[in-house]
Amino acid sequence: MANEIVTAIKHVDINNSNVNCEDESDVVNPWNVVSKSETGIDYDKLIKRFGSSKIDDELLDRFEKVTGHPVHHLLRRGIFFSHRDMHQILTMYEQGKPFYLYTGRGPSSSSMHVGHLIPFIITKWLQDVFDVPLVIQLTDDEKFLWKDLQVDEANQLAFENAKDIIACGFDIEKTFIFCDFDFIGQCPDFYRNMIKIGKCVTYNQVKGIFGFGDSDVIGKISFPAVQAAPSFSSSFPFIFGKANLPCLIPCAIDQDPYFRMTRDVAPRLGYHKPALLHSSFFPALQGAQTKMSASDSNTSIFLTDTPKQIKNKINKHAFSGGQATIEEHREKGGNCEVDISYQYLRFFLEDDEELKQIEKNYSSGELLTGELKKKLISVLQPIIAAHQECRAKVTDQIVRDFMTPRKLKYGYC
Repeated sequence: MANEIVTAIKHVDINNSNVNCEDESDVVNPWNVVSKSETGIDYDKLIKRFGSSKIDDELLDRFEKVTGHPVHHLLRRGIFFSHRDMHQILTMYEQGKPFYLYTGRGPSSSSMHVGHLIPFIITKWLQDVFDVPLVIQLTDDEKFLWKDLQVDEANQLAFENAKDIIACGFDIEKTFIFCDFDFIGQCPDFYRNMIKIGKCVTYNQVKGIFGFGDSDVIGKISFPAVQAAPSFSSSFPFIFGKANLPCLIPCAIDQDPYFRMTRDVAPRLGYHKPALLHSSFFPALQGAQTKMSASDSNTSIFLTDTPKQIKNKINKHAFSGGQATIEEHREKGGNCEVDISYQYLRFFLEDDEELKQIEKNYSSGELLTGELKKKLISVLQPIIAAHQECRAKVTDQIVRDFMTPRKLKYGYC
């Protein structure tokens, strides 16, 4: 399937099935991410191909001014690097106008890895800063269509993944989590929006956006409407009533094709275009040429890993930017751009000054690869231990409570 996907998509006009493509070494789509470069995906080129906007200092400065909060380190370090209409969201916040957050997860394994935490970390922070409702979609139907999973198996994986998501600290009074297999049949308004979206997109157009081929099952072809529907507040009448609210979607850049389609359809349906914040990819332990995989335990630090497993994985598998010998490393220094231990610290070490000093010391050769790996181990072990402690407190009943369609604390209904 992955080899059939059209991966080099420029900005798509949904009314024009002639999609402009170019031959690129980077493969980026909702099902596959590959780069031939040791430093990973060229995100500047990706911004141009996808037609989004770079998150620049002007936007970050305005964010701090409007919200009164310093920007999250995932934003100021460029890990969330691209956006669509974030300035409009800030304007709405300035004017006291409501909006909501929407993000999701495709449950392909019972245990998530640390890379899966990134969108939920920033989403939790955004919810705290803006004090807005949040909907989280678990696409168990998507994984049934694309993976070798049975319906009940995919549904159970969604339930287990929900425990990891809840363990990130989301407030049940502000957050609704749903998995598609269980929820869509309960909510006619959600299904109506799916069908409205589906009527606006032709087969040729969805082929141009997602690269579907003649051998793909029709479930795949219709699925984009399922992921698009939570972008519209009318899909959740028990939360928003009849209010027509815009949403902000934090997600990895590989999910952008879904929402380019959604943004083109929205005005035809009388809805707001969703705004987006795009993150870069969390690399595999073996290097930045691929993102981490839930199906290969050696490429990932899983949220179920023990301190010993974390230590062993990093020491054995984390790709080094150091030199072949200690002497050569002392002389030439290490390459932080390709060193996985340093790259992981960019995601999880919150202290900017400490990270800057680590970069300086490693680049100069003062800090050795083994010492850098030791630092990463000391950062990740307590983060994962704390997550495991929180997850252990998430009972099946708590998950069912989060997944119960209900009014949240906000007065839209």
